[in-house]
Amino acid sequence: MEPVSLSVGNTGAKEMTGDNRKSALSRWDDEGGATPCGPQENLAAACDKWDIPPLSDAELIQLRIRVIALENILISLLSTASEDQLGQIAQMAEFISPRPENTQHPLTIHAATQMTQLVERTRHFRP
Repeated sequence: MEPVSLSVGNTGAKEMTGDNRKSALSRWDDEGGATPCGPQENLAAACDKWDIPPLSDAELIQLRIRVIALENILISLLSTASEDQLGQIAQMAEFISPRPENTQHPLTIHAATQMTQLVERTRHFRP
């Protein structure tokens, strides 16, 4: 398997080869561990111990604004990415999509769809 570049452009690309690529991709199995007692639940349980207050409406709005800004920054950066790099994103979206024999987790399905749509939106800004 050929190494996959993780950067956009020519600024210090990190090569992802067989073993570390498999390790990174395997984290997406079972919706990133989103199963009972998986990493997300363990983190949530730890948060309860810390007595972290819920986010206010204003904080949630700020998070949404930041996500929109980051998405647009990513589109801008990906507009100069190679076709191979954009293809790698499409492959990752396909990879994280639940297989027929697995649980069809809605968040993972939506994440894969968002990744595909992000690549399509990026193509509108390519030189």
